[in-house]
Amino acid sequence: MNSKSRTALTAGLLAVALGLGLGATVQASAGTARSVSGKPSDNITRIADFYGAYIDAVTDEDSGDLGEALKGHYLSAALQKELDAWEEKNHANGVLRAQNVPLAWKVTDNGTADYTEAVITLTWGGSTTTKLVVDMSRSSHKIFHIGEKGSAKK
Repeated sequence: MNSKSRTALTAGLLAVALGLGLGATVQASAGTARSVSGKPSDNITRIADFYGAYIDAVTDEDSGDLGEALKGHYLSAALQKELDAWEEKNHANGVLRAQNVPLAWKVTDNGTADYTEAVITLTWGGSTTTKLVVDMSRSSHKIFHIGEKGSAKK
């Protein structure tokens, strides 16, 4: 596949991922239909959309084009640069703060006044989880900080 075709494919995949509106809430019981809701004006929805689409992209892709496109759309330029340096130093994925891809994720509103802060709980297998703190600007809707909150056992 040539560079132009790959760019068009990546743009198309990004549009599909963004258009799905994945995120804020999923509720289901055994035997019932699940529903997902959210809105683009809600930063928690946007953070959940990013982590859901990014984890899917990292799980599904070898080339990383969609993951990079998602980072370009959702992360501030300064954070992208910071993550590049972190990844170089740590030889791991800066968004996930790990070398592997989690089996599940959860986004919880942590509340703030000047910006939106969320706690991302990544589940790795068994009962091992990692918690990240993610901050998003209310004006630009860009994630400007991803940091480790610590590890926990369920």
